[in-house]
Amino acid sequence: MGFKVTLLSARVARSDGTLGPEFDHLTLRIDLDELWLADVGFGDSFLDPLLLRLDIEQTQGARKFRIVEERNLLHMELAENDGKWKRQYSFTLLPRRLHDFSDMCHYHQASPQSPFTQKSICSKATASGRITLNSEEEWRAALKKYFDFQL
Repeated sequence: MGFKVTLLSARVARSDGTLGPEFDHLTLRIDLDELWLADVGFGDSFLDPLLLRLDIEQTQGARKFRIVEERNLLHMELAENDGKWKRQYSFTLLPRRLHDFSDMCHYHQASPQSPFTQKSICSKATASGRITLNSEEEWRAALKKYFDFQL
């Protein structure tokens, strides 16, 4: 389709300020006339690609994002309602291969310590934001409403 895609490893920012392990998340560098960061799988985050430029605010709807550099890492950040920037993940531009992510993918799918095995979650991006189901009540209500099915 006329552009180059490079797989990048991202380390997810934890609530205590530390970073998760390497290959915790996969994000994409897209080479067009300019460089872009694309990410379709990071939950409640940006929907359209971000310019891969440092220190510029990029607005999507009512939300603002930026990419900053610190200690030889790039950090993708989201502006919170109070205006403070919250780190979402950190990454480098080192190209990766898909199989590099296999161990962490298995961990996320099978480990009892993985946040993805602790509860069910379903999320869908929409033009105005995101719809997320993450509680038993929400699951039951959605199953009834959309599938006419009751557990």
